[in-house]
Amino acid sequence: MESKSAWLLIAIGASLWGVIGIFVTYLYEIGFTPLEVVAMRVLTASIFMVPYVFIKNRHLFKIKVGDSGYFIGTGIISIVLFNWCLFSSMKESSISIAFILLYTAPAFVTILSRILFKESLTARKVTALMITLIGCSLVIGIFSSSTASISLYGLIVGLGSGFFYALYSIFGKAALSKYDSLTVTVYTFLFASFAIVPFSGLGSRVSTLTDLKVVGLVIGLGFLSTMLAFIFYTKGLQYVESSRASIIATIEPVVASVIGFFIFNETLSTWQYIGMIMVISSVIIVQESKNQKINRPQQYNRIEA
Repeated sequence: MESKSAWLLIAIGASLWGVIGIFVTYLYEIGFTPLEVVAMRVLTASIFMVPYVFIKNRHLFKIKVGDSGYFIGTGIISIVLFNWCLFSSMKESSISIAFILLYTAPAFVTILSRILFKESLTARKVTALMITLIGCSLVIGIFSSSTASISLYGLIVGLGSGFFYALYSIFGKAALSKYDSLTVTVYTFLFASFAIVPFSGLGSRVSTLTDLKVVGLVIGLGFLSTMLAFIFYTKGLQYVESSRASIIATIEPVVASVIGFFIFNETLSTWQYIGMIMVISSVIIVQESKNQKINRPQQYNRIEA
């Protein structure tokens, strides 16, 4: 496959993650809570992922019981909490701000990698961290009117989405050293489903869940913005370096902002748009730094948003 075609697949996958705000916002309007939306997403993704992996290669389901800890980390500690924080951030602030705060994840990975793996803090990484910090300060409305800024709770859950998504890179790094990316992904969603669905309260929503509008939104959430996005991104990733793929994927918050503006009439101040550009730029700086390293394990195996 030519690189341009691979780049297009990655861009499509990232764009599908970016439109998730449509499904989440409309589900909120119907009356679902962030916890219920998270449960619907991971459960629906599991329902679609399991037959896909079975058809592709059933042997990918084989894992050691002792390795379950990897998937508790990726599925429960990371994905459940990451999605809950992201969806709560959307509800508390806006789609645009939520996705920009999500993109603080590479900065958290840099810090955690320094603490856990003793990775060096290069001048490029420190610069990226500073740009992220300044960018986030602008995004949260430090120079904006009160109507454009967000609450302390919105800031906490927004940064929480970036932190828990960063943890996926940490747990996933260990899991990917033993298992195929599809194995890691399918078990991540299965563990997440088993952990959250029983406590989500979806059982009392049976009548609502049978509504055709709700069914369509849930399929869009679990299939279009999760399963299909993953397939496109992973297919393109086979022909493009992971660092460059992550740069292409920065189209995700841009798409999210466009969706928020044109569909939900969300607006940001000039300072907030500058902050958004700074946060995205910091991601590119960090990824270019990773691209200079040879035979480095892939840290950003996207599965979500």
